[in-house]
Amino acid sequence: MKYGKIKKKKDFRKILSTGKRAYGGTLTVVYLPAKEPSMAVCVGKKYGKSVERNRIKRLLREAFRAQAEKVGSPYAFLLIPKVSETYSFEGFRKDIGGIFKREKLEDG
Repeated sequence: MKYGKIKKKKDFRKILSTGKRAYGGTLTVVYLPAKEPSMAVCVGKKYGKSVERNRIKRLLREAFRAQAEKVGSPYAFLLIPKVSETYSFEGFRKDIGGIFKREKLEDG
């Protein structure tokens, strides 16, 4: 499934203010039903310099992409990692999959 990017400030605010939050060990997922599937990653300056922030974003996008096929109906997702010493693809992937299962966002 192809996911669009959330780019506008008003879209971020709408999801953050009215969306449902789900917490995992390494990240928080805020989601809202939408017309088209979309996602964004929120990684601020508290996560380190640009090299570290970009690595976190790449890991999160790839982990989300690996689990996104399981989601049935379209949602808008915001992925917010928790501040940590280390970040791993496997940790993000497991948490995203667990959140999808727990929140019943998966198909069948």
